[in-house]
Amino acid sequence: MHLLLFYELSDDYLEKRQQFREEHLRLAWKSNEAGDLVLGGAFSDPADKAVLFFNCKSIETVEQFVKMDPYVSNGLVKKWYIRKWTTVVGKEADTPVKP
Repeated sequence: MHLLLFYELSDDYLEKRQQFREEHLRLAWKSNEAGDLVLGGAFSDPADKAVLFFNCKSIETVEQFVKMDPYVSNGLVKKWYIRKWTTVVGKEADTPVKP
């Protein structure tokens, strides 16, 4: 199942992230190595949102990631939500549809 985790970042995200970044990246890379987190990163200009793309068996995997993320627990994320992403094109598509 393909899932997108959206973060809406605090106004002071860039100023505050450094003290939590190593722990956040350790969590993200661990999730990647487990095969759950495919890609993740923040938008720039402005750095107001981030998106993390998961390929996992359940939404609970993503919810657990959020619970453990120091960016969330320390207020760098104002709001987060998860959306199921129905991918239809590409060799990694979850539900490929060809003409």
